[in-house]
Amino acid sequence: MTSDDTSTPASQDSPFRAEPTARDEAPQFVLPLVVRIERAAPPARTDALETAARAVLVMLSDERSLGDGEWARAMRDWQDARIRKVVRRARGAEWRRAEALDGITVTGASAEVRVFPPVPLDGWPKDLARLQVSGTELTDPEPPAAPDPQAPVLWFNPELDMTAGKSMAQAGHGAQLAWWELSDAERKDWREAGFPLSVRVAGRDRWEALTRSGLPVVRDAGFTEIAPGMTVVTEGGSRYCPLPR
Repeated sequence: MTSDDTSTPASQDSPFRAEPTARDEAPQFVLPLVVRIERAAPPARTDALETAARAVLVMLSDERSLGDGEWARAMRDWQDARIRKVVRRARGAEWRRAEALDGITVTGASAEVRVFPPVPLDGWPKDLARLQVSGTELTDPEPPAAPDPQAPVLWFNPELDMTAGKSMAQAGHGAQLAWWELSDAERKDWREAGFPLSVRVAGRDRWEALTRSGLPVVRDAGFTEIAPGMTVVTEGGSRYCPLPR
């Protein structure tokens, strides 16, 4: 799959299925994301998830990821295999070293997430490889407000208990599936608006309905933290990221 494909991957060859597919035969890459977590001022959990999702969209839409751009080959190789994302945390000098590497920093209300071009599974840059995956147990100081109906919502499975880092990767998956569904014009509108979106945990009844709605569904392969299964459903907004029902 190329980075400008506008359709969701065929179900028999989805990058988010637990069963082996043709994608497993391709060289495997990972999209690294680093969230800044300072001891004195950690970000709110929901803001971190939303910022990570926007970071993935910013990377997908960046001119360096498209056509003959400097990141385009890595992006194509990554999307031709399993779509893997790994979130690590950094603070202080670690964050400053991460900022010095080729990538893009996306800022939310309280969160900062830096996304990097895909790298081979065993080819992480040294300054990223040394960062920890654990330690992303973030919380929300108060319940999130109702989501904006004009923008898409990434609905999380209410039955799952995932760390913030794992959840950030899942939010990125949900945003990426939505991106693949859109036309060039719809992508342009969403990008120019700054990729507005919300991340929320669905109620149990709503989750059941969402999984039967025909909307994009992330099916985690179960490599870490959770068993294989559905994690996120992406519902479109009335203005941005309109998705077919």
